[in-house]
Amino acid sequence: MTIDHSQDFSQNTAPVMPKVTLPTMFRLGLFNMGLGLMAVLTLAVLNRVMIKELAIPASITAGILAMSQIIAPAKVWIGQLSDAKPLFKLHRTGYVRLGTIFFGIIIFVAVQIVWQLGYLVRDGNGWVWSFATISLTITLGLFLLLYGLAVSTSSTPFTALLVDISDDDNRSKIVSVSWSMLMVGIILGGITGKVVLDKIQPSSQNIVSNVLSSDFINKIPIAVLQKPINLLFIIVPIIVFGLVLIATWGVEKKYSRYETRSVFANQSENITIRQALKVLTASRQTGIFFLFVTVVNISLFMQEAVLEPYGGEVFRMSIGETTLLNSYWGIGILIGYGITGFQIIPKIGKKATSRLGCVLVAICFILIILAGFTQQQIVLKSSLILFGFATGVTTISAISLMLDLTAAETAGTFIGTWGLAQAFSRALATFSGGLVLDLGKSLFNLPVLAYGLVFGIQAIGMILSISILKHVNVAEFKNNTKAAIAQVMEGDLDG
Repeated sequence: MTIDHSQDFSQNTAPVMPKVTLPTMFRLGLFNMGLGLMAVLTLAVLNRVMIKELAIPASITAGILAMSQIIAPAKVWIGQLSDAKPLFKLHRTGYVRLGTIFFGIIIFVAVQIVWQLGYLVRDGNGWVWSFATISLTITLGLFLLLYGLAVSTSSTPFTALLVDISDDDNRSKIVSVSWSMLMVGIILGGITGKVVLDKIQPSSQNIVSNVLSSDFINKIPIAVLQKPINLLFIIVPIIVFGLVLIATWGVEKKYSRYETRSVFANQSENITIRQALKVLTASRQTGIFFLFVTVVNISLFMQEAVLEPYGGEVFRMSIGETTLLNSYWGIGILIGYGITGFQIIPKIGKKATSRLGCVLVAICFILIILAGFTQQQIVLKSSLILFGFATGVTTISAISLMLDLTAAETAGTFIGTWGLAQAFSRALATFSGGLVLDLGKSLFNLPVLAYGLVFGIQAIGMILSISILKHVNVAEFKNNTKAAIAQVMEGDLDG
């Protein structure tokens, strides 16, 4: 038994279906806004409380929180699962909602373990390695691992849903709106966290008269910390789940093209992980784009670990002033997100926009280096706004291109793979940023040159990514994956 090889399995042959409207795009963006809120809750509030209020060593805190990223390889499996096994009769929505419920519960339980670890530190007048602290640290790390798995269970199928409901002509707009909402969530989360933390600063009744002011923050009773922070970790996950319900309500049933695009949709047996990986590796374009995503992310985010120190050491900025540096970057990103999806990509295309974004980012890193020689804060802030805009252009175009390089039959598997590339490269970027800065300080006496080495390598990385981008070919990818899908189908039918 054979199948018609001439059948076009690409996304362009789907019958005419309702187009996602702009209000629905913003509604979908509520999911990413919720993820932004949760990111601040864990990486900002929980991180701050563990290190500052509870005096848990920063290295241990960072290691525990990093556990949520170590689970990144599971994204591929989760994505494939959403391709093959519908949950509550839907391929994506059920996983999105279930993952949201689980990560809300898991993070609350994790916070309760944090308090127990905090009590041990207080009782021991500092961090002491013992059976109790080791056991609680391992347990907390496992819960953060589960948290990362739950977030992936929600976010990977959601991104696959964006593939299912979009077409070539509106995909960049959906991505633009959705990722803009992610930034809005991060901003709102930062404001919420600040309001809560400000309320639990030491007051006169918490201060022991013979304690130095630098120790005041560690003298806030844990019982005083627990109530508002526990409340925050109850209310925010509930709000996020509400946002997820609103974001996904009826969207997959109305707009998803999965059933009409996927040749596996109506088969008695769904695609297996082995078959999905066969399709995934059928085209050399998968490896090329994986490399592109990795190089771009490393080049973009090496500065995360060094930007605030750069402002302090080179520009003599206060702690409060350096904290605001990411806000200038964020403003530029939001502008870049909006303009890219609705103006630039429709005019020049996704690949050309990605190339433009990479060039702009490289130029901005040079401007940031030159700003250091002027030591003028306004020059640095202006450069960061431009850098944010360039980052927005690069991000939206790369994500839009990523969704094009995704086969309908194995959308979840591909999205999981791209998510793995992003998680791997972000972790490597943070580590290498600090490593290169230390190298720069050992080579140069001038701080501006040490930091300039980091930014200079980032600029070189962006130029390198352009050379990789030249080899990205969406048409080749679609032809290769179409042939692989046909082979998988023939293998099933014949054997």
